[in-house]
Amino acid sequence: MNKLLISAAVAALSAFAGAAHAADLPVKALPPVAAFGWTGCYAGGHVGGGWASNDVTDPAQLVQDAFNGFGFTPGLSTTRVDATGYLVGGQFGCDYQFSGSWVVGVEGAVSGGSISGNTTIALPLGNPGDTVKFTTRADFISSATARLGYSWDKLLLYVKGGGAWAGDKSSAVGTFAGTGFDFEGVDLRAGWTVGAGAEWALWDSWSVRLEYDFYDFGHKSFLMSDAVNVLSGPIDVKETVQTVKLGLNFHVWAFGQ
Repeated sequence: MNKLLISAAVAALSAFAGAAHAADLPVKALPPVAAFGWTGCYAGGHVGGGWASNDVTDPAQLVQDAFNGFGFTPGLSTTRVDATGYLVGGQFGCDYQFSGSWVVGVEGAVSGGSISGNTTIALPLGNPGDTVKFTTRADFISSATARLGYSWDKLLLYVKGGGAWAGDKSSAVGTFAGTGFDFEGVDLRAGWTVGAGAEWALWDSWSVRLEYDFYDFGHKSFLMSDAVNVLSGPIDVKETVQTVKLGLNFHVWAFGQ
């Protein structure tokens, strides 16, 4: 019995001494977690919606002067055409993170889709009830912008601005003094854009973003033609577009990590 007690006491003392010795050993520090960085290049796609405001001068003059000669319509009138629709496209760019959390970058983007609307107005110099239905549609919008952002780890808030280009199609359809007409016109225009957004890094090299953009394409006159009646005439459109886009990016350089 005494031998059993002595053996247990020796084992307990040995275990205590081993634990004390282990406590004196240096603890190996864990490697620090690398800070997340936005430096790198990316490419991705987006979907979204848009709405446009078009001030059109002057659909009635276009039709009436085309049929009866320049100056037939006294004065000018401007008609507002509001348009809505969808966009699908892609973007690519590069970013550089500096001074801790600031991010600067450049980006190119292009969107195709249909942002369209129409309005119908009277032709006062035609027969009673004569009207023209004027339709405008933005088929694509592209941009080249710089952006500046501030990051909180995997969250990046940013603003952007630069040049923009749009491709529009317009039509004017109706009847004037008993004759049907269908004027068509294509307009390629340049302008500027500003926007803001939020981007969140998901996993590996992927990020998702939500972005708002405003585009101003100013005034531009272009020619509209009716191939059936062999008629043509100018029209002026002032256009602004607003879009909201949800995008997904793949970062080729894995954010510089």
